[in-house]
Amino acid sequence: MTEDKDAIALVGTYPTVPLTVDCVIFGFDENSLKVLLIKSDLAQFHNKLSLLGDNVHTHEDLDTAANRVLKERTGMNNVFLEQVHTFSKPDRHPGGRVITTVYASLLNIKHHELLLHDNELKWHIVNQISEMAFDHQQILEVCTKWLQKKVQEQPIAFNLLPVKFSLRQLQNVYEAILDVKLDRRNFRKKFASMGFLNDTNEMETHVTHRPGKLYTFDFDQYLQKKKHFIGIDF
Repeated sequence: MTEDKDAIALVGTYPTVPLTVDCVIFGFDENSLKVLLIKSDLAQFHNKLSLLGDNVHTHEDLDTAANRVLKERTGMNNVFLEQVHTFSKPDRHPGGRVITTVYASLLNIKHHELLLHDNELKWHIVNQISEMAFDHQQILEVCTKWLQKKVQEQPIAFNLLPVKFSLRQLQNVYEAILDVKLDRRNFRKKFASMGFLNDTNEMETHVTHRPGKLYTFDFDQYLQKKKHFIGIDF
């Protein structure tokens, strides 16, 4: 008969591998998809851009750690974070093996003020970032693909717009996130066929281009059709 093992003694035989969380905070502003980054304070990555991250404390679960990191690094509260992926290559950190779980979010920059600016914290345009510390470039690429998939499956892009918006503004959001140029006519036909937009019978004002109609997003219609909504395929 096999003798029962003691749980504490068993865990004591496990290798100790540090666990961290990293936050990829996307934002939209001035028709560009941006991400919050700091300058790395490690000598090996002097002056290179880095994601917001930290160790997971002994008493924390991953969600709690991610929210703490965001609060400590930016001063922001009440930001929805979604767990995206865990990165575990043995050589991803120069100091030894470190496993990190990555969380991501998408914010309207105008509605979220940065209260801290340590380590040169600021917004950077995603498609202009070429080199980062650790494997953070790969992490950013994975999270960008996650966001591009998500924005086509759920109407999260509307959270980046004013309550009343033009189709030009809506298309700008999708083009920035998907990093593609969309056909204007097909884009408008696609959204018109969904039945989620309400015409306000108002026009844009104080714009340098030809004023366009203003719309609102009908969340009630979306919730009613949600079960049958298969996403937006551009």
